[in-house]
Amino acid sequence: MPVDGAKGCIRAFTQSKRQYPQLKIILSIGGGGAGSENFAGVAADPILTANFVETAKGLVDKFNLDGLDIDWEHPTDAQQGANYISLLSALRDQLPSPQYILSSALPAGQWALQHINLTLAQYYLDVINIMTYDFSGPWVPQCGHQSQLFTPEQPHNDAAHLSCNSAIAYLLAQGVPSHKILMGVPVYGRGFPGTNSVGQYSCLQPDEAGGLDASKPNDDGGGVNEKEVVFDYCDLPVSGSIEQHDTEVGNAAFCVDNEQNAGFISYDSPQSVKLKAQFVKQMGLAGLFYWHIAADSTTAARSLIATGYNTMHDL
Repeated sequence: MPVDGAKGCIRAFTQSKRQYPQLKIILSIGGGGAGSENFAGVAADPILTANFVETAKGLVDKFNLDGLDIDWEHPTDAQQGANYISLLSALRDQLPSPQYILSSALPAGQWALQHINLTLAQYYLDVINIMTYDFSGPWVPQCGHQSQLFTPEQPHNDAAHLSCNSAIAYLLAQGVPSHKILMGVPVYGRGFPGTNSVGQYSCLQPDEAGGLDASKPNDDGGGVNEKEVVFDYCDLPVSGSIEQHDTEVGNAAFCVDNEQNAGFISYDSPQSVKLKAQFVKQMGLAGLFYWHIAADSTTAARSLIATGYNTMHDL
């Protein structure tokens, strides 16, 4: 279809490179839930892997893209972890650096990362996008911060042990160079009906949310189901609420919604992103990424993307 004077959405998007020559456009393949369901079968079969690599590279070259992102959420055992490495190796052979960028999005929890030899993975990758969000959600019974920078001194449950800092520390300990790590920022908030502070039991219990395992997010990488309560960041704090920050865990933002009964809502704000950007600089990381850009505020002072950029570049 015609889009902005081009044929098709991808071509329309790549036209932006004319105005912004330094812009790199990478095609992400996979995603949560159904988006990743074929990876295990493809990566286990050399013929299917070769076909995947050939057709993926064909898309990159056809649309003048700069590379690929593999968003397999996620290898679930040691064999799948080994096949993931093989898939990255095959892609790197056909998408050599520095001509092409090869990246991968990975969950922040060790329960997922433990199946991957990250030392080998980083050898083939230019960037690892570590999804440092969805720490808490409808898959756990108690509400909590979904993207806290630091672990609290006394975590209220297993999910609360996870933090941006703990995830980055794990990657570094596994041999991933700091300059290859991008830390994720959610541009949305998660609500916990029936609660008003961290650690309370939500009205939305894991069994109501589709029988999810309370110990970790489901295969959607974020517990996506019809009963989750999610707000775009640009709509936060909700009407009638006050934006607050938990300084113990790195200025994690939250508000409490009493009008629509969304309860405790966990999200990131300019204050929390500023601390995250400072953390990125101190740790020598590659930078921040955001999921997703369309939910950001159009006001410069409230924009999470602008805040992160300005902080990292001392503006």
